Amino acid sequence: MNVEHPAPSTETTMTADDGRPDMSNSNVREDLAMTGRCALVHLPTGRTCLLPLRHPGPCEFHRPQEAQDMVDGG
Repeated sequence: MNVEHPAPSTETTMTADDGRPDMSNSNVREDLAMTGRCALVHLPTGRTCLLPLRHPGPCEFHRPQEAQDMVDGG
């Protein structure tokens, strides 16, 4: 290791306080992910999974308005 070429870090960089490295992905809605939801977005349709984070089984995708209602507290 030297100043010009530091040793690579062994720590994983987290982008959210709750330790979700997927928050930086464009297919995760950050506003929903911060509420504890899966928040995975099906990019071709814009539908979002509203199930809890790390849910068992496949995602259940909902319309964008349903996702927004969840963020707004509905």
